[in-house]
Amino acid sequence: MSDGPAAEALKLAQLPLFPLQTVLFPGGWLPLRIFEVRYLDMIGRCHKAGAPFGVVSLSEGSEVRRLDPKAPPGGDGFAKEDFHPIGVLARIESLEKPQPGLYMIRCQGLQRFNVTRRTRLPHGLWVADVELLPADVPAPVPDELASVATGLQRVLENLRERQPGAEDQLPIQPPYHWHDAGWVANRWCELVPAPLALKQRLMALDNPLLRLELVADLLDKLGLDR
Repeated sequence: MSDGPAAEALKLAQLPLFPLQTVLFPGGWLPLRIFEVRYLDMIGRCHKAGAPFGVVSLSEGSEVRRLDPKAPPGGDGFAKEDFHPIGVLARIESLEKPQPGLYMIRCQGLQRFNVTRRTRLPHGLWVADVELLPADVPAPVPDELASVATGLQRVLENLRERQPGAEDQLPIQPPYHWHDAGWVANRWCELVPAPLALKQRLMALDNPLLRLELVADLLDKLGLDR
């Protein structure tokens, strides 16, 4: 699956979705522990085909499907599940099967998409028609925000010192784009302790420079070194 300009107008039919209580950003890394039946088959198929799935952020409900004793009669009996329409394609980079009925996967975020139509299948899996959104246009980090990029570099160095020998498990992975506003903003968004709804709004922004400015404001409010 290309995540470059040639794929911007592509429409994907019946993309399987994985609603999570997290926000995946383009270029980010996401480890997942898969044990629900509705996702085991989906992940297995995606991995075999080399196809992506979609990660969307939950706005209601939980990651694990649960029965709801207060559910109205005539429904499926499960708690309501809803999610934001803008998500990110995830490509499976590694998959392990430590035991039957369990996958441990590591995914990389590719391109953003917008859900145009969605359907929940009988066993609970969401599938959707989506349109890919334009990738961030590369934009240099402005001089007045250079400290945001250098602060991120210090965070990575601190992580390396605390986890020697675990370079491939760190949340920030190469290739590094310290001078690209969108990349720097995305990596900070993954690290800061901000509400899920705020991270979703930042990910959905089309302007990478504005995203970086808002991240700088957030770091100042949180009192984090940048």
